Amino acid sequence: MKAAFFNATGGPEVLKYGEMPSPEPKDDELRVKVLAATVNPIDTYLRSGLAAIGGPFPFVTGRDFAGVVDAVGPDVTRFKIGDRVWGANQGMGGRTGSCAEFCLTAEDYAYPIPGGIGEEQAAACSLVGITAHLGLFHCGQLKAGEWAHVSGGTGGVGMMVIQMAKAIGAKISTTVGSEEKAAIAKSLGADAVINYKTEDVPARLKHILGGSKLSLWYETQPPSDLDKAIELMAPRGRIVVMAGRMAKPTFSNGPFYVKGLSLHGFAMFNFTPEEQQACAKDINDWLAAGKLKALVGRRFPLSQVAAAHLLQEENTLKKTGTLTGKIVIVPSIGSEPGKRNMD
Repeated sequence: MKAAFFNATGGPEVLKYGEMPSPEPKDDELRVKVLAATVNPIDTYLRSGLAAIGGPFPFVTGRDFAGVVDAVGPDVTRFKIGDRVWGANQGMGGRTGSCAEFCLTAEDYAYPIPGGIGEEQAAACSLVGITAHLGLFHCGQLKAGEWAHVSGGTGGVGMMVIQMAKAIGAKISTTVGSEEKAAIAKSLGADAVINYKTEDVPARLKHILGGSKLSLWYETQPPSDLDKAIELMAPRGRIVVMAGRMAKPTFSNGPFYVKGLSLHGFAMFNFTPEEQQACAKDINDWLAAGKLKALVGRRFPLSQVAAAHLLQEENTLKKTGTLTGKIVIVPSIGSEPGKRNMD
C-alpha cells in the first residue's frame, strides 16, 4: 500500500511517500480502506519529536480517518466488511497511522458514519470533535442557558465548540483574527464574535455579557494570561485548557479560589474508549441532524502530506493565518491540493 511515513523525527522534509506492507487485522482489529484522513497539530508534534511517538519506525503519520471496513479480526463483533467507519486515535497503542491507503484500528475506537454524511466530513470532525466534546461536557460540564467563550472560533476545535454549545442550548462567544473569519464564526452559530487583533477582548466580553458572567472559558490556544478569564468567570466557573505544552500563563490565585473556580487540563488520548464512544454518539447524532459540520480548509493528496504538515505548522506555530478549518488528506485525489469548502 501507499503511505506517508518517517524513519526519524525532524522537519516536514523527513516525511516520505512510498510503499509499505498492508497491515493485517488480528483479534479485535478492523482494517479500514482510508478514504479521508486529516492533519492535526499533534501530527506535527509527533513528527518533529516534540511529543513521543509511542511506536516503531517507520512511523505512519495521521490520527483521524474515515473509510470502509476492508477486513476484520476474529474477535470483532460490532462491524463487518463494507461498513463505513470513522475514528480519531491512530498512531498510538499499536494502531497504524491514518495517512495511508489502509489502517488498522481496534473496534472500540471506530464509529459508524451516519447515512448521508461523506467521509471527508466524518474525518474532519473526528479528533477535533471528540476533543471539543470532552472539554465542553466531561471537563467543563456546560449546561443549556450558560455562557461559554472559546478562543479561535474558526480553528479545528473552536468550530466544533461553537456548534456543540449551540446544539445543547448554551450561549457562546469567540475570538477571530479577521472579518472573513468573523463571518464564518457567525455562520457556525456564535452569539458574539470578537476580533482579537482590533478589539480589547475582555472589555468587549464584559459589554456582551452585560450583567452576566461566563460559566466556561475554553482555551484552545497556548495560554499566556489566565487572569483575563478569571475576571470574567461566574462563581464556580470552569476554565479548560488543551494546548501549549511549554506555556506558563499568568495566574492570580486569590480571585480564582475566592470565586470557587476550577481549571481543567486534558488530552483526548488519555480518555477511555467508553468515554470517547459517548462523544462519538453525540457527534453522529448532531451530524445526522445537520447541527454539526466541519470546515475543510485544504485538501491534499497522500503524496503531499509533507506540504500539508508544513501548512499546519505555519499556522499553529508561526500564526500565519493562511488556514481556516481542517486539512484533509484524500488518498484518491491527484497531485494538486484542493481549496476550502464546507462539504
